[in-house]
Amino acid sequence: MIDSLTHVRVARPSFDLEAAERFYVQGLGLDVLWRTAGHVPGEHDLLMVGPAGGGWHFELTRDPGNPIAPCPTVDDLFVVYLGEAPDEDLVNRLTDHGGTRVPSHNPYWDRYGVTIADPDGYRLVLCSRTWG
Repeated sequence: MIDSLTHVRVARPSFDLEAAERFYVQGLGLDVLWRTAGHVPGEHDLLMVGPAGGGWHFELTRDPGNPIAPCPTVDDLFVVYLGEAPDEDLVNRLTDHGGTRVPSHNPYWDRYGVTIADPDGYRLVLCSRTWG
């Protein structure tokens, strides 16, 4: 059964795992939980990031032999509920590490946070609200 203790993994392709790591680890402050590389035939390179000991992680993959182009839309969002207004130092760190601040497609996210496109074009929302 799925319950509040079930671990969740969200995965998606990336063209550049090093750029993704700079953005999500050095920019956002997540930890590297796992990484594989080395171009093993038939296997993907991957980077797993998230909070150490957390109940979720974010996996970015790249198949060096047959890379899949990321296809982000303006509504593909990774939302982080901060419970307070995003700190400008955090926003600047994300843009310094490969992100681009963008207006949100849904004005709700501009009203309650900041939207930043990651190096692959997917959108991270730093939301001032809490969940629950």
